[in-house]
Amino acid sequence: MSNEFSQLGLRAQLVQTLTELAHTTPTPIQTAIIPTMMTGQDVIGQAQTGTGKTAAFTLPMLNNLAPDLGFVQALVLAPTRELAMQVAHAIHEYGKGTGISVLPVYGGASYSPQLRRLKQGVDIVVGTPGRLLDLIRKRALDLSMVSTVVLDEADEMLSMGFVEDIESILDETPADRQTALFSATMPPAIRKLADTYLREPEVVTIARKQMTVDTIEQRYVLTNAADKLAVLTRLLEVEPVSSALIFARTRLGTGELADALTARGIPAEALNGDMNQDARTRTLNRFRQGRIAVLVATDVAARGLDIDDISHVFNYDLPEDPEVFVHRVGRTGRAGKTGIAISLITPKEQWRLRRIEKFTKQKIAKMDVPTTEEILARRKTELTEKVLVWLRRERYGSEMEIVAELVEAGYDPLAVAAASLKLARKAEKQRPIEPVGEVRFGKSAREKPARRKRNGSEKRSFGRESHEAGMVRLSLGTGEIHGVRINHIVRSLAKYAGIPGHTIGKIRVQKQRTFVDVPEQFVDRVLANPQDYRIGSKTVSVERA
Repeated sequence: MSNEFSQLGLRAQLVQTLTELAHTTPTPIQTAIIPTMMTGQDVIGQAQTGTGKTAAFTLPMLNNLAPDLGFVQALVLAPTRELAMQVAHAIHEYGKGTGISVLPVYGGASYSPQLRRLKQGVDIVVGTPGRLLDLIRKRALDLSMVSTVVLDEADEMLSMGFVEDIESILDETPADRQTALFSATMPPAIRKLADTYLREPEVVTIARKQMTVDTIEQRYVLTNAADKLAVLTRLLEVEPVSSALIFARTRLGTGELADALTARGIPAEALNGDMNQDARTRTLNRFRQGRIAVLVATDVAARGLDIDDISHVFNYDLPEDPEVFVHRVGRTGRAGKTGIAISLITPKEQWRLRRIEKFTKQKIAKMDVPTTEEILARRKTELTEKVLVWLRRERYGSEMEIVAELVEAGYDPLAVAAASLKLARKAEKQRPIEPVGEVRFGKSAREKPARRKRNGSEKRSFGRESHEAGMVRLSLGTGEIHGVRINHIVRSLAKYAGIPGHTIGKIRVQKQRTFVDVPEQFVDRVLANPQDYRIGSKTVSVERA
């Protein structure tokens, strides 16, 4: 078997491993990036998910490094633990036979194994900014000998508020290092970062894939954030779902949503970065074989998912980036089949929907939330169809004997049939039709939030209660005198309470306290352990305002 990777100048061992993994033809970004990175030149790669960028920077790193030198030679920064684990796994797979070691480090995991591995010596470290900084401050991670740094999904890291952390980490590396930056989009903040830390980089831009396909029917439903689960269960009841992929924003969110659906009689499983490769493979096999019909995943965990018969994609949480939306929707309507993509959108997210429509140049149709009457009618139709199937098959001999005995005992045949159907519908009690409230529009719900200025400064009115429907105002025991910034607040709540950062509302940092608006459904979770929050080395109290 001929392997075109050999033409890029990679070592024979790497080409052999790629052949064994059935990778024989490089993607456009791999063809452009690999030879350039092998020379040590800085690069910027602008490409969307699914273009093969992980191998594009992993292979030249493996090609250029020598094993077991006793210090960290290469560093990869990633925005999430899921992506850090995925990149580390790819490096391990591609690097088999090279002797080069890799260690993923991320928050939420025990320090001890990571500290032990670092002390033993590793060649490549892949990590999230927060945990990398912690290890640097503990003097457990020495980056003074690093020759290559990769910033993967740089735009996502910046949107999560990691820019200062990234700068601090880069300042710990040698000035003459090679730096590779990969980003799906190139906003001004990314360009500023590149101008500051990269030296005459080679820029590679990979054209976007086709935005949408004609075989995908796109719709959206408007809902309150607190009603999302109820709306999703109603949609799963009435839609002709054969297999559904539901996208949630966070790893924690996937597990919670899958558990909530299962508890409501809709078996679902989560696909996230907590799973090892064997567990991931087993879950995907069950999904492919139709043993589970609903899979809940993050964008990162769903990468590499190649299944052609997904009937529905649901955006439970709307992505920040329109390109990510396109990639999600493209999971259905494949191989000439039709597909349906439905997004759950809150009033304050309508401006994002318009941005997606502008980006894709395609209008997305609004649909109504299925009513209780529609769901009951659908259940009745499904039950009737199942009964008719068995009536046509005439394979109910033993059951007919029971019916005959009951009729002989004096029971009405119609009553016996009704009682039997009652038993058949017992499982419906596990699928309650939860109420859905009237959609609440706040002052800024119809338009993208705008800052109101007066005399050149922002004017805000912050009382003890939130003026935005569906939000509750909390008070944190930290403020300006402690050097706190808005991104610190968002990161702390997201990390310690496990709530999506994008759902947090208005934040006002005052001299000694900070007020934060949090969605109603997350308040109990935030207040469950009010003394556990930390910003830097400081413990921060959280309470209702």
